[in-house]
Amino acid sequence: MSSPLIIENKIKDYNKTITVSGDKSISIRWVLFSSLANGISIAKNLLISEDVIAALKAIGKLGIKSEIKKNQCKIFGKGLDGYKYKKNITIDAKNSGTLGRLILGLLINTNNPIKLIGDKSLSKRDFDRISTPLSKFGAKFKLKGRKNLPLTIYGTKNLKHIKYYEKKGSAQCKSSIIFAGMRTKGTTILKAKKSRNHTELLCKYLNLPIKIKTKKNFDIIKIQKAKKISSLNYNIPSDISSSSFFIVLTSLLRNSKLIIKNVNINPSRTGIIKILKKMGVKIKFLNRKIYKGEKIADIHVKSVKSIKPIKCPSKLNSSAIDEFLVIFLVAAKANGTSYFTNLSELNQKESPRLKWGYKILREMGIETEITSNSIKIVGNPNLKINKKIVIKRYLKDHRVFMTSVIAALAYGGNWEIHDKDSIKTSFPKFLEIINQLKKWKKEKILLRLQ
Repeated sequence: MSSPLIIENKIKDYNKTITVSGDKSISIRWVLFSSLANGISIAKNLLISEDVIAALKAIGKLGIKSEIKKNQCKIFGKGLDGYKYKKNITIDAKNSGTLGRLILGLLINTNNPIKLIGDKSLSKRDFDRISTPLSKFGAKFKLKGRKNLPLTIYGTKNLKHIKYYEKKGSAQCKSSIIFAGMRTKGTTILKAKKSRNHTELLCKYLNLPIKIKTKKNFDIIKIQKAKKISSLNYNIPSDISSSSFFIVLTSLLRNSKLIIKNVNINPSRTGIIKILKKMGVKIKFLNRKIYKGEKIADIHVKSVKSIKPIKCPSKLNSSAIDEFLVIFLVAAKANGTSYFTNLSELNQKESPRLKWGYKILREMGIETEITSNSIKIVGNPNLKINKKIVIKRYLKDHRVFMTSVIAALAYGGNWEIHDKDSIKTSFPKFLEIINQLKKWKKEKILLRLQ
């Protein structure tokens, strides 16, 4: 068990340019697509985190070789039918809901049962939302308590195309169905509530048999059986979810500027940008380009003197679902009361994040009210924290850890934040980049371990 992180000083203003780690959603999807490709696929700037390493180990269990050298990863794909379904395979998704849920869509034609396990946090999350639609294809599932990991999937060679309505706005559920549809004869039709669309963009780039009709609140996706996937070389852009911590930190300071280079600004992921702009934060996208269907840009952020409260439109929820914890920190400084609703999905993450957002704000001294799916935050532009705050027992949720660090750096106080190693799941370089923003010289070191 690692020692807690101690933060005793606010961070000073800065004017910096940084690069954050590769996009986790794209990194895991690249691994899965490349495992089905014909030939060698190469990725640069692949996120080297526990979640992505778990994905590489998972395809290794299925007979697909990979290797990592310096900042480059190779996967030696064997084609759509290249998986070897040996007896007694157990795949450990660790903490990754993306891996655990997406890979099930690729395993529905296994001729031997495959067991899927995860860590304590992932084992508490809902997998019925995946097993229900995949069962319609003909696969069978055995889940703990009919909902949780560990689960066992029993595949079939007699797959049936399906029609399904995905109502939760879960990109993981949608992607799993798309993968299953790629293995199934006939046309699978999926009506899906809006969510991140990296899987669809990769399917289009690879010329796979997918058609998408975009409506206001949902998409109609038609998938047919894929015949071949070409090798996929990819320079992974930076992750906007990882960038969000530094965007928020900059916005909460008095006189700071920040440039984050080469970030994926996929519109299905930029809810935080739209929300912060409504709150008065100065954010610009420069050097825009399109790369393999994804929108990329440098993000420029400036701190502002006054932050506006917000009644957050719930239509932005799905495109900001991973960033609400840090968005709440901005609302804490607003000159007025902010409201966020329809956030029940936030409690389906690595920890009950809505509850943890509430706990952190209350510890900071912010007046806050919470229901099962909403939160009210009474901002205090003059907030100063002069007490000790201890954050622990949060199921090692990396976003709770990183949000607590940003709160400590922006608002002050004496913070003791446990489970530092939680960042290894998604953003191992988080503290390293934090330290790039400091102006120490001979000053007391800001971040230290007890």
